[in-house]
Amino acid sequence: MTLPLPALHATHAGIWLAGPDGVREASRGEAIGRAAETPHILLNAPLVGQRLGYGEVSGLDLLELFAFIYPARFAVPTVAGMARAVGLEPPHDDASGAALLPRIAEALLATLTDPQWSAREGAWTVNATLHRLGWPWAALVGQRLPRPERAERMLFSRLPQWEESADRPPPRTLNIPPAAAVDRLEELTGANAEQRDGQRAFAAAATHVFGPRERKDAPNLLLAEAGTGIGKTLGYLAPASLWASQAGGAVWVSTYTKALQRQLDAEAKRLFPDPSERRSKVVVRKGRENYLCLLNLEDALQGAFSGRAAVLAQLVGRWAAYSRDGDMVGGDLPGWLPSLFRRAGATALTDRRGECVYAGCPHYRRCFIERAERASRDADLVIANHALVMVAAARGRLARPPERILFDEGHHLFDAADSTFAVALTGQEAIELRRWIVGPEKSSRGRRRGLAARLMDVCSYDEPGAEALDAAVEAARLLPSDGWLGRVVEGAPFGPLEALLSQVRGTVLARARAQDAGYGLETELAEPDGDLVEAAATALEALEALQRPLAALGRRLEAVLEDAPDWLDSAARARVEGAIAGLTWRGQALTAWMQLLARIGGPADPDFVDWLALDRVEGREFDIGLHRRWLDPTRPLAQAVLGPAQGVLVTSATLRGGGGDWAAAEARTGALHLPAEPKRFEARSPFDYATQSEVLIVTDVKQGDLPALAGAYARLIEASGGGTLGLFTAIQRLKAVHARIADRLARVGLPLLAQHVDPIDTGTLVDIFRDDPRASLLGTDALRDGVDVPGESLRLVVMERIPWPRPTVLHAARRLAGGGSAYDDRVIKAKLAQAFGRLIRREGDRGTFVILSAACPSRLLTAFPPGVAVRRVGLAEAIARVAERSVVEGALQPLANAAEVGAGDV
Repeated sequence: MTLPLPALHATHAGIWLAGPDGVREASRGEAIGRAAETPHILLNAPLVGQRLGYGEVSGLDLLELFAFIYPARFAVPTVAGMARAVGLEPPHDDASGAALLPRIAEALLATLTDPQWSAREGAWTVNATLHRLGWPWAALVGQRLPRPERAERMLFSRLPQWEESADRPPPRTLNIPPAAAVDRLEELTGANAEQRDGQRAFAAAATHVFGPRERKDAPNLLLAEAGTGIGKTLGYLAPASLWASQAGGAVWVSTYTKALQRQLDAEAKRLFPDPSERRSKVVVRKGRENYLCLLNLEDALQGAFSGRAAVLAQLVGRWAAYSRDGDMVGGDLPGWLPSLFRRAGATALTDRRGECVYAGCPHYRRCFIERAERASRDADLVIANHALVMVAAARGRLARPPERILFDEGHHLFDAADSTFAVALTGQEAIELRRWIVGPEKSSRGRRRGLAARLMDVCSYDEPGAEALDAAVEAARLLPSDGWLGRVVEGAPFGPLEALLSQVRGTVLARARAQDAGYGLETELAEPDGDLVEAAATALEALEALQRPLAALGRRLEAVLEDAPDWLDSAARARVEGAIAGLTWRGQALTAWMQLLARIGGPADPDFVDWLALDRVEGREFDIGLHRRWLDPTRPLAQAVLGPAQGVLVTSATLRGGGGDWAAAEARTGALHLPAEPKRFEARSPFDYATQSEVLIVTDVKQGDLPALAGAYARLIEASGGGTLGLFTAIQRLKAVHARIADRLARVGLPLLAQHVDPIDTGTLVDIFRDDPRASLLGTDALRDGVDVPGESLRLVVMERIPWPRPTVLHAARRLAGGGSAYDDRVIKAKLAQAFGRLIRREGDRGTFVILSAACPSRLLTAFPPGVAVRRVGLAEAIARVAERSVVEGALQPLANAAEVGAGDV
């Protein structure tokens, strides 16, 4: 049965309307008019609106219906992906895709009457609320969804509670024999699996990490460069799982991207095939801002949200009841769901900085964040990310710092440490601190979130604590408040911090180069004038006046815990402990700000790089501030994270940065700052890169010629028949190229996706790209490092130019300290190696790597694997070679006339 409702399908190739009389192509005007008059079945309304050039388009969005019926389940958000999800044959073209939309809708709605439907509980109640909110699907759902015989349980009563448990005993001291690790590896891979010598050697070498260390602050450190295809994930999980089970300890596996976290979580099925055992043995940990806050959700469900945001809240509530861990960013919440609402309210549902009331929350015992934190205490394997590991270690947020850490994607350790240990005294950061202490400036329907509101009842029992709290609130009123940026721009700052930011802005504008106008501006913090020095001194006094009562309040709260008065029940204790943790790391931030201000007018600290910045987006100012970075951020990394650990593995396919040496790897990972020399391991990729790939440097596409660049991309994608990953160094060029070629490619059946253009999150864009071998994807740095698309779906990588470092104050300082142009070369080669690494992911992959820039020095070509042929060719020859390789590989048939279509046709 097919729903008697019209459907609207829009792509870059055209617009189709489906109805009782069949499918026909329509103009944009007609489609907009019909959609405004009659509700149509759509797939991804924001994307359809963008295709129509109309913005908001309302209708019956299949993705919203899917999220209602299958909460916590992902489906590729295309017609083909949705068809497969409901058991239908995918369409063969866009017109048949339009006709398929009503059939997909009927298949989804039929699930509501299926006795085996596992997500029935709560559906009737939620749909009744959605009906009142005007959700287009509510009436159709209500017709098929019988009213339950008894009232359904409320969402929050259905969520499981976590339980307190005794502290885990310290792990036993033991060694893992290399032979035992190899045996465990064979057990995980299976008896019939292909024997990979590199993987076996890696598993044996990784046992070094799990032995007892010999010196204080000198972990057993292994630096391992394991080429793509070695199978390094199971290579280190084999000894890790042995040690965890025998020693009774937890191994932390840290990654840089959410994609690898998902991959590691999937690999855990090999370690623990039983789902219930896996839930207790493997825990995924992320920063608090990734998780759904149940108190925020309750506010939203009770009326704090309205309109489309209220619909989103109801669908997220459906998901929360079935989610594994409440992770809204990269977890089991489909990444496309928030984008359907243009992120209206999505960020307001997560845990935001400083607002948590800990045990004061009525949902504390069901909190996803608290549950994950407690589960990780007893887990064998904790899958985290670099930022969480470093922040937790730097702020002392972990009850027991991890003793065994495995850093995958270890080539990113430098960048992760650079962000973690950075200092930024900006208007946005300062107003965030003010709100954390004082609370919201304006009246709000939500709960009060200021420090005073959270601790008022506790401090009412302690007079010195109450006095310190009052003094902190009063001192915080000198920090920037709402409207600070407008006052600074108008030359009417209020308070010492806004006065400082006004001086910073004036200095930056005075020293900025004319060609930087319209973009973020910065200048080195050197030779400050008298007004800036005076403003810094006054701001320093204000920060000191704030730090004193905050420190006093922290001491009083610690005394309350030590004395344990009668009124201090477990809930109050948890709230006090949370406040102490917040005060501790906020105090650390204040100290860093004061150190930065104290340096103005005095000698520079050679360990740091300091600068002033005016942040802009497309010419619009949004923040002003002072910045400080470590010249070498691996120094605090070694001190706070590596040194306290017993054993550390740092591994990557490009740990040495693409043809670099071990000295470069040691410098980028912090090994240089540890008292003991690390062990090293190398296993080259088993792939035959000379046969499977080639590098083409195109010499006749003039830099800065946008039509020529767009034409080159279009013709290369046509020659390859899709399957292309296009990498850009500037978002504006990406958008311009996409605008010129997307329609043309779509008309010949080659969909083009684009980061920063399509209203879809990056992870979902990659999923769509992976799912369709004829699709291509344009993106920036996030795609250079975070894409794992093996097989036919990725057979061509095109870089628009060499990724030269941006000439910032920070880069200039590190370049000077790191050897000038040699430092630049190391950075660029690392990026080229990572980009090339997207191309060949599995045995049997074939592909071409193209750089559209004649300005590619030969010294950079060592970034590519040995044996790969590198040719400098014209565009016409590059197109011919790509087409030839696509035909030889048996890939999708490229367009016959790709080589003849000129750039002028774009």
